Amino acid sequence: MCERLGGVFDHSSVDAQIAALEEETSKPGFWDDRRAAGMVMKRIHTKRGEMESWAELESDSQDLLELAEIAVGDAEMLNGIEVGISTLETELERRQMELMFSGEYDESGAIMSIAPGAGGTESQDWAEMLQRMYSRWGEARKYQAEILDLSPGEEAGIKSVTIKFDGRNAYGYLKAEAGVHRLVRISPFDSGNRRHTSFARVEIVPVIEDDVAVEIPSEDVRIDTFRAGGAGGQHVNKTDSAVRLTHIPTGITASCQSQRSQIKNREVAWTILRSRVTELRMREKEEERSRLRGEHVKADFGNQIRSYVLHPYKSVKDLRSGFETSDTDSVLDGNLDAFIEAYLRSKLAVSDDR
Repeated sequence: MCERLGGVFDHSSVDAQIAALEEETSKPGFWDDRRAAGMVMKRIHTKRGEMESWAELESDSQDLLELAEIAVGDAEMLNGIEVGISTLETELERRQMELMFSGEYDESGAIMSIAPGAGGTESQDWAEMLQRMYSRWGEARKYQAEILDLSPGEEAGIKSVTIKFDGRNAYGYLKAEAGVHRLVRISPFDSGNRRHTSFARVEIVPVIEDDVAVEIPSEDVRIDTFRAGGAGGQHVNKTDSAVRLTHIPTGITASCQSQRSQIKNREVAWTILRSRVTELRMREKEEERSRLRGEHVKADFGNQIRSYVLHPYKSVKDLRSGFETSDTDSVLDGNLDAFIEAYLRSKLAVSDDR
């Protein structure tokens, strides 16, 4: 176990990163830009936390080794050691997956948008099922999930929802879920109990700080206000507190109605818009790099990534990594880590082959 830990986490590299960041803090004028300085201090805190957590893991591993040396013949102690090893193995696997987050914004929070495809109530209900699935996943990871915008369906389900996940590596994990999700089931809305296929699209963008997001001129944005709907009490329906922003050059929109104040809703909507426009620029750069490398570039980023079949058999299969399970109830209850890890490992394998 100790050997595995030593080979997984590069202490010297993280030490060097902390030293470089600390050197920045000693430069003249470091605190002149308090926002930028705050981000550097936050990165130092995060890196130190990584070092401390891995040191704790190594300490626990060493303790188990020492116990094993004196536990010969003691069945109760050996059983406790086995439980401890199992716990450490699980934690090590989780840490190994997090080390795959090398993208520029992988450590950031994430903004998720879910929208149903064609199919009316069927697809709207499927979109709401996905909302529940990801909310459960976020709860299990102790992420703070806030619904920023929600448009309910007429009969059931939702027309759209935007959720912000706050927590370290939220984007690193959730970027694996971007794409079209397909559901096959016996429709609860069909009196003839016929099988239906529904689609919903999941969009993921990182929460990007103002100072690293692309600059958006105010004249490029149309601002509309409207009365908020859904949860929030009578107040939200009395004033035009909800805000929708439209980036005219790209057609990208962002809206928020979760706050009681129009000013706060506007601030949140701007954060979403900046993140979406920045993510678009990132995609355009990646497309250009792929074009220059001579690779095939998909014209549609909404390709189907996963199928959830509830009838005539039960199966959830990711079409990118090939990972599959028959435990559909568990997946729909938010147990997605196996799918996310399989996707991240498949992406890592492709990257290593280049």
